[in-house]
Amino acid sequence: MTWLTRLRELPLALRVLFLASFINRAGMFVFPLLAVYLVRGKDLSPGEAGLLISVGSTGLLVGSLLSGPLCDRRDRRTALLTALLLNAAGYLGLAVLDGPPWTYAGLLFVALVGMGMFGPASNTLVADLTAPEQRPFAYTVSYIGNNLGMGIGPLLGGLAAAYSYHVMFAGNIIAGLLCAALIALWVPSDRRDKVKSSKDKARSGPLGHHHVLLLVLVSFFYVVPLIGLEYALPLAVTTVLHESAGLVGVVYTVNSIVVVGLGLAMEKRMQGHGTKPLLLVSGALWAAGLAVIVVGFSLPAILLSTVIWTLGEIIASVVVPTYIADHVDERRVGSFMALNGFVLGLARLAVPAGLGALWTAQGHRPVFLTLLAAPLVGMAAYAVLRTRPTAAARSPEPAAAPATT
Repeated sequence: MTWLTRLRELPLALRVLFLASFINRAGMFVFPLLAVYLVRGKDLSPGEAGLLISVGSTGLLVGSLLSGPLCDRRDRRTALLTALLLNAAGYLGLAVLDGPPWTYAGLLFVALVGMGMFGPASNTLVADLTAPEQRPFAYTVSYIGNNLGMGIGPLLGGLAAAYSYHVMFAGNIIAGLLCAALIALWVPSDRRDKVKSSKDKARSGPLGHHHVLLLVLVSFFYVVPLIGLEYALPLAVTTVLHESAGLVGVVYTVNSIVVVGLGLAMEKRMQGHGTKPLLLVSGALWAAGLAVIVVGFSLPAILLSTVIWTLGEIIASVVVPTYIADHVDERRVGSFMALNGFVLGLARLAVPAGLGALWTAQGHRPVFLTLLAAPLVGMAAYAVLRTRPTAAARSPEPAAAPATT
């Protein structure tokens, strides 16, 4: 069965969600260029801009925490629409208001609350609209679309900013409102089956959701190198290897090419394998990629490393939300997806600061050794963690695909 056939078998609402997510990511013009805007457009110092962005970025954590209760107590569509509207409102304020610096931090906080809410709500809706055997493919398609959008967005944003910062903000806001319109028209308000409460209780098992909680928390050690490389690679390329800053973009291009080119092939290879073996393979790929940098620190080593660790990134990004969807009661899926987003947001706040202090004190080598140690710790934790079979493996018969909306 081809990937196109499998995509057509997914509900229409889910295909619309993937399109909306891609547009939303491709329309994220502002965030990658926010520091430039604050320095050149608002006449702040680089230090002030960095502080305001750090304060505003706490919105990602708050958004992740708000997404779960909103999904579980209201519905998934409401959470998605709220996320997009908050993001648009915050960026509109940044574009048109001219106030003291603290107001920029507040407006950025509002915008990033919306950004932090969107991902967990989207993952929760995927869990709602797919049968267990469809979920790994659906999360893979979602992940590929998001990465493709993230590769296009900064390029389009740079072109817009070169013309006018107002055009940059307008593009971001229009993309978000277009996504909101698509979701409002095509995504159902709530597709959960209210009569399945007894099945929901059975899914949690006698030990509750502790194994899911531990699996999500341990995934922090796989997120650390992802966020750490976002901080360390640009510095390494420009200050240690003394290469052009333009080559930093090549690293991200390689990452996007691997995700888009090999994501679906990786998903097919993952079929039939358990959660724990897949997570151990993911950690091994992360460790192998980082070991290449540690052993042979050079630009070719960095590019080769990117190919290797991206494969590990793909596996973990599909396995973790799939495990949540398979093992958590439907009425709590949103909260656990939000926890998964919170882990990513926590890493975005803590890792750059910690690595920055380590780099300043001891140089670049301890930084990459620390990044190498993180997935090794994660592998050790997953090796002793008790996991359960996927929902598809437990089912005596394949579950029927949800009807197309």
